[in-house]
Amino acid sequence: MNKIFPSAAAALDGIARDGQLLAVGGFGLCGIPEALIAALRDTGAKDLTVISNNAGVDGFGLGQLLETRQIRKMISSYVGENKEFERQFLAGELELEFTPQGTLAEKLRAGGAGIPAFFTRTGVGTQVAEGKETREFDGHVYVMERSLVPDISLVKAWKADRSGNLVFRRTARNFNPAVAMAGRITVVEVEEIVETGSFDPDAVHLPGIYVHRLVLNATPEKRIEKRTITERAAA
Repeated sequence: MNKIFPSAAAALDGIARDGQLLAVGGFGLCGIPEALIAALRDTGAKDLTVISNNAGVDGFGLGQLLETRQIRKMISSYVGENKEFERQFLAGELELEFTPQGTLAEKLRAGGAGIPAFFTRTGVGTQVAEGKETREFDGHVYVMERSLVPDISLVKAWKADRSGNLVFRRTARNFNPAVAMAGRITVVEVEEIVETGSFDPDAVHLPGIYVHRLVLNATPEKRIEKRTITERAAA
């Protein structure tokens, strides 16, 4: 089975539709599938519910989909750095399911593992637990969280072989493996594609069974959210 597509647009052709639940890897702007996000914008798909740790920044990453009003709801753990997100949310134009970061990671991991729900103490007694089932275990109250199984997962990895086995690079690994495992269809953007068998099996971070489509983006922009530098003291 050939998993390699000639472009991000081709990789989303025929699968991106209105009203879908999508998950997008990345943390801030680190490890986001930037070419796939831009291609999703160009599909014009709307009324999307997007699972992501955050919503990019104005004009880049998922911020592009907010500008075009393609996102109806975000399931996120951090909503700063994006003025358009703030404006739409405060105006009642954008729904937000605020989810603690560890809970969000576990909801995705559980979805990929076929676990429909789990209990956690995180969020008990706060608005995070409103409307959710709670149960007591060993003298402590826990809230039940449903797992997440997106229709499409958009993922960024460093390298892949032709079978879809993935290697992530440093902190860009972040949410990407869990997002990849959870998706019904997982589309991965990589910087290099090598022949199957090129990786030491112990070096593979995520097996290709989770990957349905691959696209090469050899020169991603990798924009930095906030560049901080320290001036050297005079000699």
